[in-house]
Amino acid sequence: MDAAELKTLQTPLKESYREDPSRALVTLRAKGTVDEQSIACKVETGRALAVAGLHPATGGSGLQLCSGDMLLEALVACAGVTLRAVATALEFRLADASVEAEGDLDFRGTLGVAKDAPVGFGAIRLKFDLDTDEPQERIDTLLKLTERYCVVFQTLNARPELSATATRRPAAAG
Repeated sequence: MDAAELKTLQTPLKESYREDPSRALVTLRAKGTVDEQSIACKVETGRALAVAGLHPATGGSGLQLCSGDMLLEALVACAGVTLRAVATALEFRLADASVEAEGDLDFRGTLGVAKDAPVGFGAIRLKFDLDTDEPQERIDTLLKLTERYCVVFQTLNARPELSATATRRPAAAG
């Protein structure tokens, strides 16, 4: 896809969203089922069933996906797609690119071993390796715009309002 094709694709969407901002509001959903046999959650991905379990540092086998890894994978996927879209829109010469995310966790927090240890990532680093002959100024612009428009990056950066609820199902008739 080139810049003109991308513009042709996105222009009507942008115009529609300007005319009626409510059209731009979309609720994405994820759904999972807690496994009855092991400490795991079966997540519906739309393509396959992903089974997430405990990380080996918290007693997991390592055979199931770690939700922390999945968070980093979502960041890499979103950042990679955003980078390619921005590069296309800017007509940025990009022969190839790779994206890597790494994050630091202190599992003492997750396991309740130390109250002063955070639960969750203390730091996340996103790295792009670009095969390009573009000048550094254009690379900086590409990175800045990728950060600005990457949904997962901005969600992590902005700390959205979070809430959790629990409802009780009626007991099954037996």
